[in-house]
Amino acid sequence: MALIVTILSLLTNINYAIHVRFWKVRPYASFDAETDAKILRKAMKGLGTDEKAIVDVLCNRSNEQRIQIKMMFKTSYGKDLIKELKSELGGRFEDVVVALMEKPSDYDAICLQKALSGAGTDEDCLIEVMCTRSNAEIQAVKDSYKKLFHRDLEKELMSDTSGHFKRLMVALSAGGRNEAQQLDRAKAERDARALYNAGEKKWGTDESSFNQVLCSQSFDQLRLVFEEYQKMSNKSMEKVIKSEMSGDLKDGMLAIVKSAQNVHAFFAEMLYKSMKGAGTKDNQLIRIVVSRCEVDMVEIKQEFQRAYGKTLESFIQGDCSGDYKKALLALVS
Repeated sequence: MALIVTILSLLTNINYAIHVRFWKVRPYASFDAETDAKILRKAMKGLGTDEKAIVDVLCNRSNEQRIQIKMMFKTSYGKDLIKELKSELGGRFEDVVVALMEKPSDYDAICLQKALSGAGTDEDCLIEVMCTRSNAEIQAVKDSYKKLFHRDLEKELMSDTSGHFKRLMVALSAGGRNEAQQLDRAKAERDARALYNAGEKKWGTDESSFNQVLCSQSFDQLRLVFEEYQKMSNKSMEKVIKSEMSGDLKDGMLAIVKSAQNVHAFFAEMLYKSMKGAGTKDNQLIRIVVSRCEVDMVEIKQEFQRAYGKTLESFIQGDCSGDYKKALLALVS
């Protein structure tokens, strides 16, 4: 028995060591906003730019610390740090660095606004943000959207999407998922039966029934629903969604299902898809790295290697270059 306890203790310590080693972006222990502001000013003053200094500072500070640096920079030098960075940097490296300077809710709002503006709509961005955020995060994004763009996010989603996908986005924008509910096996069985009756059992699909369950129940409760559905029809919920839905609605509902089952694996898959094959979906790659580097990047990296047999760092090494690559590696390594 004593041996088992000792082994478990060792495994716990190893897991902790791995966690600390892999989680790069955390509050910097010797943080001093004034010192960092001076380093950044020096890096951008005169001819040329010291990109390494910018990476060393901004990719190794927490978001809260970067916000303090931004304020100190303006206080000390009477200049807006983001504007200075934009004037000195370029390309995808600029995109990463500027993204790091925004609060998480503001960054989500900026991404959504870009996804909704212009000729087309970036549904992948809408799905990634709206289908994975908590109620509190959705509310914060809506507040940021109103503050930054003076428009209502829900109305913007309604005007830029259509059909059942629009209903999914509007339902998610309400931020009304029952996150505090007690796990209820009987309710899960009833909901699974309702989904079965709305899909496999009937001709056509009652999408609203899937919308109601997937957008209202907690992720923990949804996992029970999926278990009960598997018992009932011998099919996984992912397989059912793929057979019953299509297009953006299918992708959105699959994102909810995958997030409920393992949100780290979902983001690992999205990172893989952003880099596999010819070309790179840079917007998606940057969005996920920046938004998750202080949240669950350790777990995402573990799921990435488990699923694809290679490290996330090796994919970034092979797909990106220059200071852009250095910044991303600093955030995930």
